[in-house]
Amino acid sequence: MAKPMTLNICHLYPNLMDTYGDRGNITALQYRCKQRNIEVIYSPLTINDKLSTNNYDLFFFGGGQDRAQEIVGKDLLSKSKALKESIENGATLLSICGGYQLLQKYFKTIEDKTIKGIGLFNAYTKGSDTRIMNNLLIEINPKLLSDIKKTYQSTTNYEPALPAGRPSTNYLIGFENHSGKTYLEEGTMPLGTVIKGSGNNGEDKLEGAVYKNAFGCYLHGSLLPKNPHFADFLISKAFQRRYGIVKLAPLNDSIEWQAHKSAIARIS
Repeated sequence: MAKPMTLNICHLYPNLMDTYGDRGNITALQYRCKQRNIEVIYSPLTINDKLSTNNYDLFFFGGGQDRAQEIVGKDLLSKSKALKESIENGATLLSICGGYQLLQKYFKTIEDKTIKGIGLFNAYTKGSDTRIMNNLLIEINPKLLSDIKKTYQSTTNYEPALPAGRPSTNYLIGFENHSGKTYLEEGTMPLGTVIKGSGNNGEDKLEGAVYKNAFGCYLHGSLLPKNPHFADFLISKAFQRRYGIVKLAPLNDSIEWQAHKSAIARIS
């Protein structure tokens, strides 16, 4: 009997950066792996914990308030080298809101205090006196769509590599709650284009940022339970460094897709 594959997940600062229930993304990843007999090793890392290069396949970094970001930002600098080397070596990362901001060059608060980031994403954030609170619907960057559609095994029952009757995988739906406005610098790839909501800054219709297998965004909600195609995409990408190209067996996830369609219908 073949030994089950293992997914090593590192949850960055779960005790400080989980203001909006982003931990639900970890739960979704664990559940979808369990349904496929994939073993998950979950490791929370926080202040003063050591991060070693290449120990983890997938990193998750949730959102937090400005004060928590100040505390975490200082500690993250000590983990910067190992985290960036892991991404360069093929690890996958999902960051949301405050975590996304700390992975940029810097976050300048409304009080004009600069919180230094680690510069994984070629972007920066400026605080504003307006809080953006919307349902957020984006169309995924076309450069990612083909990869997402290749996530699943192709059999005679699934054409082309997508379960029969599965909705379009062109969209991500979530809820944004942020006062910071993020600006991508030239050459930085966005996660997608805003259809409803504000996204990075409410000005340029862009949402999120992508660098290699690292993804940042403002999609709370939690993101992955309502967007199962993106959850599976992250799992598949996380496996590539150790296992090569892995195509996942589709799940019976009709409830997740109902949540996806219902959330979109509410704001369309």
